[in-house]
Amino acid sequence: MLPLQQITENMAFETIHLAETDSTNRWLKEHGDERDLLVWTDYQTAGRGCGTNTWESERGMNLLFSLLLHPSKVPANEQFILSMANALALRDTLADYIDEVKIKWPNDIYWRDYKIAGTLIETTLSGSSIKTCIIGTGINVNQRQFRSDAPNPVSLCQILGHEVDREEVLQKVVANIAQYMDSLGSNSWDDIRTRYRNHLYRLEETHSFRFNDGAVEQCKLVNVTDDGHLELLRENEEALLLAFKEVQFII
Repeated sequence: MLPLQQITENMAFETIHLAETDSTNRWLKEHGDERDLLVWTDYQTAGRGCGTNTWESERGMNLLFSLLLHPSKVPANEQFILSMANALALRDTLADYIDEVKIKWPNDIYWRDYKIAGTLIETTLSGSSIKTCIIGTGINVNQRQFRSDAPNPVSLCQILGHEVDREEVLQKVVANIAQYMDSLGSNSWDDIRTRYRNHLYRLEETHSFRFNDGAVEQCKLVNVTDDGHLELLRENEEALLLAFKEVQFII
């Protein structure tokens, strides 16, 4: 394996390593500029998931990183394509190590019924275009035990039975992210959308979902639309289009 300094020099994006920070997303908000920049850390004191969720990670055990992009060619109303591309990059990377890797809508990465990676995406807009996009990701790599109340975390180490080189995983995932982001400028959006849908967790399966009013129903997951809505089919064949936070998977 290449030493860290050489890996950093070979990255597709300018890369900064921090021994510790409160949040890599917040660090980029403070220190980011016009460059596409990746920052990764060994430990976050205030790592976040979506909403008010926190992200549990032991020091030096997992991959915690955020990427600042300036995707000015992606219209604001098409921004979910960035989430699709990033999720595919993570899925492809982890599929080099383990089988049965799926994308749980909108952008979690699952092994079987266990969460191995999560992403928080924060965008700023300028008119009808995207000014900046910060993609913050946590990948469970070498943590052997999870102590938080997160319902179903798992790590590569737990699945494989041995530790994995974090820097190797980082190198692979950044190369995959760069490839997918480059493809956004070469009319490959349909391919990204097709691949994303093909790798969806529980696609064409019927399972229980919980809605905002507390109701639980058996529905079939049939699609994710281009703008990121989840399409479910009720038992009476009624189709539902749902935004993020309007419905929860019951695992």
